[in-house]
Amino acid sequence: MKRLRVLALMRDDLLPPETIAGMSKDEVSTAPWKTEFDVVSTLRQLGHQVMQLGLYDDLAPLRRAIDEFRPHIAFNLMEAFSGEALYDQNVVAYLELKGVPYTGCNPRGLMIARDKALSKKLLAYHRLRIPDFAVFRPGRAIRRPRRLCFPLFVKSVVEDASLGISQASLVRDDAALQQRVRFVHQHTGKGAIAEEFIAGRELYVGVLGNQRLEVFPVWELLFDKKPGDVPLIATAAAKWNLKYQKKWGVTSRAAENLPPAVSEQIARRCKRIYRILGLSGYARFDFRLEPRGRLYFLEANPNPALSRDEDFATSAAARGIDYPRLIQRLVNLGLRWEPWHAV
Repeated sequence: MKRLRVLALMRDDLLPPETIAGMSKDEVSTAPWKTEFDVVSTLRQLGHQVMQLGLYDDLAPLRRAIDEFRPHIAFNLMEAFSGEALYDQNVVAYLELKGVPYTGCNPRGLMIARDKALSKKLLAYHRLRIPDFAVFRPGRAIRRPRRLCFPLFVKSVVEDASLGISQASLVRDDAALQQRVRFVHQHTGKGAIAEEFIAGRELYVGVLGNQRLEVFPVWELLFDKKPGDVPLIATAAAKWNLKYQKKWGVTSRAAENLPPAVSEQIARRCKRIYRILGLSGYARFDFRLEPRGRLYFLEANPNPALSRDEDFATSAAARGIDYPRLIQRLVNLGLRWEPWHAV
């Protein structure tokens, strides 16, 4: 394997330490830089020369690093730029302008997938099943379309990682809808999307590839200690709060008792969605499977969380792709990607 110069791009406040020696398991698992540490340390274990670069709102350090380090590839761990989730696509576009290969999704795929309303409209056009929805822009009247029936689930139209999602995101009347939409406007400054709440199993599916796609085993979000009358919601606490996870037995693992026909349908649908949205590199799709067996697409997550114990990596391991091999495959896919592949 060729030894590469890899420029690891990340948020400036997520630069990982050189070592985690002396830190407890809980300290490491809850550290905000865990993904960055896992990726950088694995790249070095693979024999690559790695330069870490933290960015916030200035591309000048990136230009200098490209000129001086002359990377063979940039490993893109940026999830925002200048604090805006939608701006991560611009960092990737800059890499393309500079002729630097990169891991993960291309700019157009990032732009389409980050906009939950736009991606849903595209998939509805292609007759894929999605929850009915409406978008509420800041500064406009909050009026629910008559076709949109309660209960509804309210979240940001562009933010990811369950930002701002709690049990209060599930609303059952117009007063609660208006209150929650205003909450999203005030806390994100962006539009809110309210979609039909689909009761059922929450499924996550990882996809790897550019033109040739590999679909990983279906993963499921579970609350082993959740009371039966509490709706299943992937809140911010469920994803990021260790105490909450332990209290309710929050875990994600391989989905059990899925009929083979459903698993095959999910795999076919993932490949179709990946291509419709113009994604590349890797992505994770979120679905709901209702009790009657109907599958609903919820959202696409290009460049999902990549730490060793996150859904994407653990489902890859279930496919037989261990973590070092997964990281190397992402590098290889980035080296082979060309911007005109998205056209």
